[in-house]
Amino acid sequence: VQLQASGGGLVQVGGSLRLSCAISGSRFSINAMGWYRQAPGKQRELVARITSGSSTTYADSVKGRFTISRDNAKNTAYLQMNSLKPEDTAIYYCYADLARSYGSSYNTYWGQGTEVTVSS
Repeated sequence: VQLQASGGGLVQVGGSLRLSCAISGSRFSINAMGWYRQAPGKQRELVARITSGSSTTYADSVKGRFTISRDNAKNTAYLQMNSLKPEDTAIYYCYADLARSYGSSYNTYWGQGTEVTVSS
């Protein structure tokens, strides 16, 4: 199983970016997917998650600005980030809780991280 994250980059304050996280490889069932981020010198924090039933959770700092969604047919999650602020600068890591085969347990898999830099 591989998670491929993409969409990061350099953007000015107030701008937008859309991150994608695509899952490839053997998977039987995908439960939650989401994004964490880690800024320099700070702990990794949950940004947003979405369940298989499309229930969403957001960090307070991004509510109203970020939107997470998923396309189950494409095994891909998206994070639309609007009104970006300098404090959103971080490396963003996608993850997925999935079972690789019928009857197997769910485990968490991580993408490689994509860097987001918001300049003022």
